[in-house]
Amino acid sequence: MRRILILLFLLLAVPAAAAELKLATWNIAWLTLKPTGHPGLPRNVEARTPADFQLLRAYASRLAADVVALQEIDGEEAAARIFDPAHWTIHLTDEADIQRPGFAIRRTLRVTPQPDLRALDLHPRARFSLRRGADILVEAPGGARLRLLSVHLDAGCREDPFGGDSSRDCQQLERQARILAQWAAARAREGVGFAILGDFNRRMTDSDDFLTILEEAAPLARPTRGLSSPCWADSRGGRPFVSHFLLGGEARDWLVPDSLAVMVYAERARRYRQTLSDHCPMSIRLNLP
Repeated sequence: MRRILILLFLLLAVPAAAAELKLATWNIAWLTLKPTGHPGLPRNVEARTPADFQLLRAYASRLAADVVALQEIDGEEAAARIFDPAHWTIHLTDEADIQRPGFAIRRTLRVTPQPDLRALDLHPRARFSLRRGADILVEAPGGARLRLLSVHLDAGCREDPFGGDSSRDCQQLERQARILAQWAAARAREGVGFAILGDFNRRMTDSDDFLTILEEAAPLARPTRGLSSPCWADSRGGRPFVSHFLLGGEARDWLVPDSLAVMVYAERARRYRQTLSDHCPMSIRLNLP
């Protein structure tokens, strides 16, 4: 009996293993079931074929993530063509836009949807608006909480500085940066680990105006720092990242070092930039206590 009790005490003394979470982001450009020529689509967007959807689904399976932040998704039915509803829950922003942010989440995870970050959509009544942020809370078996915000921000200000004489796109992106800073500051006050991830349409350096605004609200880890993306790289090499993971709170310490990965498509013909996407899936791994 004494040996059994000693063994039980030893087992209780061993800390529970961290739960590893593979977190990905993927802008699946114009993922829609609408036909070519639909009035809601730009004229140059062509409908995907069943073979295209099958290929995308194969890449989603190979990605093998636990949570995928999505961008440019035209409803749950379109997302279900890529992520089997038997294994995935789809959460998208509650808006009518064709290009909606959201998440595909493994059904094995405990996730609570949060209200959309509506303020990010600076022009909600425009035909192609600036899109809300999709917000969820992930709870690990050990009790750790991770708040995730999937975003797709204003395009047209990839690296220019902010300021009073900047372009309209840069002024709008600056407004969105300040809205995200408020969201990050609220998560810091809440004491929860968090990540803002998705398509920022922004190349970031350590002194970048966009990043400076966010880091005034909360210190952030950026796994893409100092790296270039191999997605659709050519003979000139990789391109600057415009999609990113920004980790705050305890999530900065949960990042597995050097875990950033970009899944490059095997198909190289130019037409695949539309039938697959002009963005490649990218992922990191977190160890949640």
